[in-house]
Amino acid sequence: MTQSARGARSTESGLPIEPVYGPDALIGWEPADKLGEPGSYPYTRGVYPTMYTGRPWTMRQYAGFGTAAESNARYRQLIEHGTHGLSVAFDLPTQMGHDSDAPLASGEVGKVGVAVDSVEDMRVLFDGIPLGEVSTSMTINAPAALLLLMYQLVAEEQGVPAEHLTGTIQNDVLKEYIARGTYIFPPQPSLRLTADIFRYCRTELPRWNTISISGYHMAEAQRLARAGDRLHARERHRVRPYGRRRSAWTSTTSPRGSPSSSSPGRRCWRRSRSSARHAASGPG
Repeated sequence: MTQSARGARSTESGLPIEPVYGPDALIGWEPADKLGEPGSYPYTRGVYPTMYTGRPWTMRQYAGFGTAAESNARYRQLIEHGTHGLSVAFDLPTQMGHDSDAPLASGEVGKVGVAVDSVEDMRVLFDGIPLGEVSTSMTINAPAALLLLMYQLVAEEQGVPAEHLTGTIQNDVLKEYIARGTYIFPPQPSLRLTADIFRYCRTELPRWNTISISGYHMAEAQRLARAGDRLHARERHRVRPYGRRRSAWTSTTSPRGSPSSSSPGRRCWRRSRSSARHAASGPG
């Protein structure tokens, strides 16, 4: 950011920023075009006309485990106690696109979410739940297109048109490559599927939220990366300055980290990555 002679600053984008703005700054500025009304484009004043004074936000409990029938019982219990929105957790085989009887799914079926292998499972999962009245959030990424279609088919069997369905699919496949790892296809076709869902919902499910960016996983991945950087720096600092290399073996109990044969007490030895590399390269 730079400071001009007359006091205005400019950002890296080149747009000027005045120190103070007054009425003159609004000359030629049309509020109707730039702000709009609440609930209308460009939505700077809220996506609903009365926002949350007219309708509270939906409270959801992330739930799903075991079989579709077991999770259905839990969803019914939540609705009976006043929940208006569901949040579905799928097990790892479902997130990875595996059937429950696949060898790779052994030991993971129904563990961290509900197992959904077919439209029949989806039918059981929402049996007796009016999908025209309840919004559903589904935390699913790589197979999001298939799970959303199953949900739409079950809703149509209930007599609920697709254009009346409300809910969200996570559909944030980049997070899977960066942080979590439950992806199925290479990045390019995965992103194509994500964009296809946008296009499909625009015409078929206009009230559906087509993506939910998962910032939590990104933040955790960044923390892990920083921790890795600190560990790497610690290893680099094991090498002494002025070209003097530390011995291939160091002690965790010696006060100076350079134990001698006369050091008393029990020694706990560990080999550092950098010193091991220097030892392998020979004296020098």
